Amino acid sequence: MTSGPPTLDDVAREARVSRSTASRAINGADRVSPEAQAAVEAAVARLGFTPNRAARSLVTRRTDSIALVVPEPDTLMLTDPFLTGVLRGVTDGIAGTDLQLVLLLSRTGEAPGRIARYLGSGHVDGAIIASAHERDQLEAALTRSHLPAVFVGRPFGDASGHHYVDVDNVAGSRLATQRLVDRGCRHIGTVTGPQDMSAGIDRLRGWRETLRAAELPTDAIAHSDFTGTGGATAAAALLDQHPDIDGIFAASDLLAEGVLRTLRSRGRRVPEDVAVVGFDDLGVAQHTTPRLTTVHNPVVATTKAATAALLGLLSGAPIPAAPQIFPPYLVEGESA
Repeated sequence: MTSGPPTLDDVAREARVSRSTASRAINGADRVSPEAQAAVEAAVARLGFTPNRAARSLVTRRTDSIALVVPEPDTLMLTDPFLTGVLRGVTDGIAGTDLQLVLLLSRTGEAPGRIARYLGSGHVDGAIIASAHERDQLEAALTRSHLPAVFVGRPFGDASGHHYVDVDNVAGSRLATQRLVDRGCRHIGTVTGPQDMSAGIDRLRGWRETLRAAELPTDAIAHSDFTGTGGATAAAALLDQHPDIDGIFAASDLLAEGVLRTLRSRGRRVPEDVAVVGFDDLGVAQHTTPRLTTVHNPVVATTKAATAALLGLLSGAPIPAAPQIFPPYLVEGESA
C-alpha cells in the first residue's frame, strides 16, 4: 500500500477483487455480485477511499451536478424572497447527497440561448427551472436535449411532456379577490405579474373569474414585473385611470408593498379607502404597514418536491407524469 491517499488499486487488493470489479462496484455499475459489492464497500470504508470525480464521470457519464436555472438578473436573486425560497428548497432537497449545485442566472444584455446551450452541453446531469419566461424558450431546448428537468411553476405555453411542481395560482388569486369582494369592495383593480410567465397569467385569470362571478367590472388592470418599484408605478397608473378604485389585488407581496407606498403618498387610507391583498407570504407581508393580507405560496415545499422529482428521474425511479399542485390559503392581515 502506498503512503499517500488510498487508490483504486489499494481498494481492489483490500477487497480481493480485480481493479475493474472494484471500479464497477464504486461507480454503481451492473454485473457486480452482491459479495463483491459488499467487499468493495467494506474496503472503501476501511481505507477511507474517495473516488476521483473526474475519472468517475468518464466511466458513468455523470457529472454529479445539477443546475438551478433562474433566468433573472442576479440583483433579483438577492432581493426577491420567492427566488431565495427556491434556492433554499433546492439546497434542502439535495442535502445528504453528493450532488453539486450550479446556479445559472441571466446576464444583462446577453444574447438569447446561452443558458439553453449550457444545459445541452453535458455540464450537468439535470436541472431545476424556476421563474421561466416565454422568451427563454427553455422548454423547447430541454425537449431537444433530453436533459432530465423539473420546473418550479407551470412551464409557459404547452406544459405536456414536462415535469413541474406549482402552487394553484388561479385558486390563490380567487381567494385574494374574493376577500376583497366579501369586504364590500365594488371596483377592484389588480397589479399583475409579467404576462410572459405562467404565474402572472394564472393570477390575472383568477382575479378576472372572481369578479365576473360577482358581476363586478374587470377594467382596472395594470401590468408590472414582480418588484416593489413596479408595483408602485402600476398602482399610480391604476389610481390615475380609476380614481374610484376601492380594492387592489397585487400578484405578489413585493408588488403589494409598492402599492401600499403609492396609496400612502396619495393620501389613501388602507384598508378604509382602498383594501389591498398580496400573494406569496414569504416575509414581506409581516413588515408592511398595515400588515398585509396575503395568500400563502409554499415555495420551499414546492421546490423541495421538484428537487425530489429530479432526483427520482436521475435514479431511474418512476415519476408520475401529472404535475404536483400545492393548495394555497389566505393569511389574514390588516390591509383588507
